Amino acid sequence: MKGIVWTGELEVRDDVEVRDPRPHEVRVRIHHAGLCHSDVSVIDGTIPFPTPVVLGHEGAGVVEAVGDAVTKVSVGDHVVLTTLGNCGRCAACDRGQPTHCRDTMGRLGRPFTVGGERAFAFANTGVFTEAVVVAETQAVVIDRDVPLDVACLVGCAVVTGVGAVLNRARVRPGQTVVVIGAGGIGQSVIQGARIAAAGRIVAVDANPAKEEIARRLGATDFVDASAVDDPVVAVRDLGLPDGVDHVFECVGHPALVRQGIAMLDWGGTITLLGVPKLGTEASFVVNDLYNDRSILGCRYGSTRPHHDIPLLVGFYKDGRLLLDEMVSQVYPLDQVTQALDDLHHGKLNRGVLAVSGS
Repeated sequence: MKGIVWTGELEVRDDVEVRDPRPHEVRVRIHHAGLCHSDVSVIDGTIPFPTPVVLGHEGAGVVEAVGDAVTKVSVGDHVVLTTLGNCGRCAACDRGQPTHCRDTMGRLGRPFTVGGERAFAFANTGVFTEAVVVAETQAVVIDRDVPLDVACLVGCAVVTGVGAVLNRARVRPGQTVVVIGAGGIGQSVIQGARIAAAGRIVAVDANPAKEEIARRLGATDFVDASAVDDPVVAVRDLGLPDGVDHVFECVGHPALVRQGIAMLDWGGTITLLGVPKLGTEASFVVNDLYNDRSILGCRYGSTRPHHDIPLLVGFYKDGRLLLDEMVSQVYPLDQVTQALDDLHHGKLNRGVLAVSGS
């Protein structure tokens, strides 16, 4: 099979193989995969990961084989993949919090071989190749009439961003929201805030080209961080002198976390979604939290994949969730270097790789 592999260098290989599914596992033919900053973070060392590793974690495809004891999916089902692979048996899973399942962290499965050498699957998936083997809990069945080139986005960017709004921060109608970073995650946060009926949704980004898509997806205001001296002051000058109810930091930069806290009104909450380099510390003025301000971590939108992914697909089908608009360009696997370059230069909302047959 063809696949994108990180070996210390980025390689497009044609000697990737995946083992047969074991009990409670499924094999999925990947049709499309979204290009996420987390994949880039492996390449630039922000996320340390052993090699060789098949990259990619935001994918959608069709089930082509199932192992023994599989009950949730069948051959031919269209599925969105989730990175969790939660056990379904522990206390966290039992109380409906699969993102707290310890089985979802630190598992470094090696279902692939590359040139005969065993290879890891990034984030329990490795969707930048033609077929993957994952736990059946990672394959969420969706309606077959949903295009897979947009459905793949739901598996990471969308479920993370919208989930952070609805599940973690629990934005209420009429509340005010600032979204720092208008990339794929930020655009999903914007849409989540719109779906939640937020009153004002302010997108903040240093790339002025992001304004058009941010407004299209639901932002009521846009602050070009590259054109103002202080984004905190710029937000307050939008008629929000006391600050806002919610801030979502979607970049992963300590200075932006501090700015986000400064944007909060009393009782406000900042939710951290950006992923900085492992070990990064952020500082803030402790007194800033005394007026009931809160800092929330959020993993994967605090999602329940088998509940939230079908819900989001339903939002797409009824027009509330705009996915087609998020896809800037579809690339064959061979053009991954060009896709990464376009991402680096801010040309993409979300780039998508056409995997099978590319």
